[in-house]
Amino acid sequence: MQPPTTALLGRAAVTFVLGAVVGVLGTVMHRAVRPWGLVLCLALVLAALLTARAWHGWATYVGAVGGLFIAATTLAGEGPGGDVLVPGTDLWGWGWILGAAVAVVLVALVPRRWVQDDPVRTAPAPPPDPATP
Repeated sequence: MQPPTTALLGRAAVTFVLGAVVGVLGTVMHRAVRPWGLVLCLALVLAALLTARAWHGWATYVGAVGGLFIAATTLAGEGPGGDVLVPGTDLWGWGWILGAAVAVVLVALVPRRWVQDDPVRTAPAPPPDPATP
């Protein structure tokens, strides 16, 4: 196993920020227009995680998942004034948190060939003609 390069760590950091942005948007907007706000937020999670996994594999996927769950769990807690964005008694909040977790598992189970480009295969060069000098 090769040690991570700075490019890979940079990509993982970028997808961490992407996951955090998706987590903030989803936590704030999942209740906006019922039921379509929740549906769109979960579709955004799926798209962002699939993009992160396709970009550079598991390292970027884990970065996006980390950002998503840190943002979602931080905002789901009680705020300084007692406000709660995701009440524990609200089915929309449970749908958001559990739906995001299901999206994480679904993207993790996607076959590698769906998110990985195959190298271009070129035909082998013909053997040299012995008649030519």
